[in-house]
Formats: sequence, C-alpha cells, structure tokens
Amino acid sequence: MSIQDKPRRVRDNRRDQLQGTLDLLVLRTLAAGGPMHGYAITERVEAVSRDVLRIEAGSLYPALHRMTEAGWVKAEWSTSERNRRARYYTLTTAGRKRLAEEEDHWTQLAAAVGRVLKQA
Repeated sequence: MSIQDKPRRVRDNRRDQLQGTLDLLVLRTLAAGGPMHGYAITERVEAVSRDVLRIEAGSLYPALHRMTEAGWVKAEWSTSERNRRARYYTLTTAGRKRLAEEEDHWTQLAAAVGRVLKQA
C-alpha cells in the first residue's frame, strides 16, 4: 500500500476544542462548585453542558497534575461521598487569576469566530 492509498485520518474537531479549553472548564467548575475530586469534575461538566462535553480521565488527571504543579489548584486527600479515598482539588488565588485570563481569552476567541461566521 502506498502513502496515497492509506485512508486519511480525519481530525476530530470536538476533541481538539475540548483539549484547548480543558483548563478553562476545570478551573470554572472548581470556582463554581468548590472542592471536588476528579470524577465529580467530569460529572459536573457533563451535567452543566447537558452531556455535550465529556472529559476523559486520560485527559483530566494529567491536566489536574499540571495545574497543581502550576499552583492553580491545590490537591488534598480525603474521603469521597462513596467512602473512598480521593484527591480533592481546590482553586487557589493563582488559579482564580488564571481563570480570569482564560475566560477573557475565550470571550475574545468566541467573538472573533462569531464575526467570521457572520461575514457576508
């Protein structure tokens, strides 16, 4: 099979968009809901988005680790509502600042995309 015969891989725009906004979704969810463990974050995002947005564990936990390292969230071990040991994440002051930056960026991006979509 030549390179030309190989099927082209179609880009999944929904996945790319989610990865690009993952920090914003997680930070906003923690700002609105207080301390949460990872699974609760995914459930909340799905519920608020009416099951349009889904965060996979393989994306969420590396992102939470990165955000913890950056000082945007603080992680502490505690017991979940199902009586299991879980890491709870809390937004820090630096995380609130980052959230404001991400929200501003998203607002500008959405407005720019809107302008392009409305062009004659």
